[in-house]
Amino acid sequence: MTPDHPPTTGPHDLALDPPPGCPAHGRGPGGLHRLYGPGAEDLDDLYEQLREQHGPVAPVLLHDDVPMWVVLGHAENMHMVRTPSQYSRDSRIWTPLLDGMVKPDHPLMPHIAWQPICSHAEGDEHKRLRGAVTAAMATIDDRSVRRYIYRSTQRLVNRFCERGRAELVGQFAEHLPMAVMCHVLGMPEEYDDRMVHAARDALKGTETAIASHTYVMEALSRLTTRRRAEPQDDFTSHLVLDPAGLTDDEVREHLRLVLFAAYEATVNLLSNALRMVLTDPRFLAQLNGGQMTVPEAVEQSLWDEPPFSTVFAYFAKQDTELGGQRIRRGDGLLFAPAPGNVDPRVRPDLSANMQGNRAHLAFGGGPHECPGQDIGRAIADVGVDALLTRLPDVQLACAEEDLRWTTSIASRHLVELPVRFEPKQQQDVMVRPTHGALPPPRPVLPLTLDIKPAPAAIAPVAPPLATRLPPPSAEPRPATVPRPAPDPTPEPAPAPEPARRPNAWRRFLAWWSGY
Repeated sequence: MTPDHPPTTGPHDLALDPPPGCPAHGRGPGGLHRLYGPGAEDLDDLYEQLREQHGPVAPVLLHDDVPMWVVLGHAENMHMVRTPSQYSRDSRIWTPLLDGMVKPDHPLMPHIAWQPICSHAEGDEHKRLRGAVTAAMATIDDRSVRRYIYRSTQRLVNRFCERGRAELVGQFAEHLPMAVMCHVLGMPEEYDDRMVHAARDALKGTETAIASHTYVMEALSRLTTRRRAEPQDDFTSHLVLDPAGLTDDEVREHLRLVLFAAYEATVNLLSNALRMVLTDPRFLAQLNGGQMTVPEAVEQSLWDEPPFSTVFAYFAKQDTELGGQRIRRGDGLLFAPAPGNVDPRVRPDLSANMQGNRAHLAFGGGPHECPGQDIGRAIADVGVDALLTRLPDVQLACAEEDLRWTTSIASRHLVELPVRFEPKQQQDVMVRPTHGALPPPRPVLPLTLDIKPAPAAIAPVAPPLATRLPPPSAEPRPATVPRPAPDPTPEPAPAPEPARRPNAWRRFLAWWSGY
């Protein structure tokens, strides 16, 4: 695949050293930039340096100075993920691994090591495993999930709404996706603070990460055993019963894949979307003015701050060329949504609004495109909308420059998002969010055909007739002609006028939100 513009340094080969005098010398073996350690604190800035030096595909070094390509161009990333004949997710063909350069304790091995899951499989095996996951996903009722997201949001907001202050990463963004995913998988009883902590700890790679990972896997093992014995209408049961015939180990591994991938991605998406609507005047003004919906703000966030900066990894199945670089069989390549989304060839103006454009790389593409992206979007859409409706005056409780992130090659995670607001009362999770107390219902006036005056003890329904007639004039009034007695059979009461229905757009929004 040939880039639109040639790289400034010409073709590169990971197996070759740069020529003497190359400014890349001194950075690492072969003069390559490291994506870790000193000099890699700001990876966004480093990616732009690499783009300037090498074009849309650049050579880099991972931990232990293992060589790798990082794909920076939007078109090049899409070509790679959509061409399974040339690029594979199977790391068993990775040359540095076969040559012994990558040790078993390499920090990135949990992400790169081959596993018997659909995201690493190819051919018929990929069709079998991916088909089972996709079919199970298709059974999830969108309205039911959105209703559960809304109720879970209400429960979480009830925990802090009376205090007038909250930290929306630790108290909201890290909890809502886990509550929803436990519900989707069919184990709502497993959701609690400990499950949230275990998932976060396992993904951070701390000293207790193995124990935390074991805790989550034990819960998934119990769930698999229960659903094999007593299937229900949930994702796990449909995965167990799929005609593909997944074993218990395959079911458990795919539950782990779905839980961890959806959880990490959605935590970052929620955190980023909330930060953007609280700090960026474009979003805050447009949301309040009705010019931008929450889903549109979430989509903009997926362009500007994708949940995963890079994804490990693709591997060349044959000698080929990508972005002007010579790619050898067995070379590894990082799929990189973060730099790909800001490729100047597709976004020459980064401040331009991307409303209605879903061509970002946040959810990948090709055979391994994220199958649960609609659930992630729903969690962000409904969760952010319900929180902003419940706390319409919420605002950042610190200076924007004081916000902190933890950054790795894989992602950029917001540490805290402190906010303040006027204290609110707790709310029934079954009631739609409102800005205040519900008004009392209007009294219904009784309808009667009797024209006799009401007894004195009973208040008249309408003012006396005399108060509604014009005052008497000085001229004498004609004698009243007696009326015939009314028919004892009263006429049927007219049918009440039906209440006006909301317009079609409001009915659609209410249906889509699960109300």
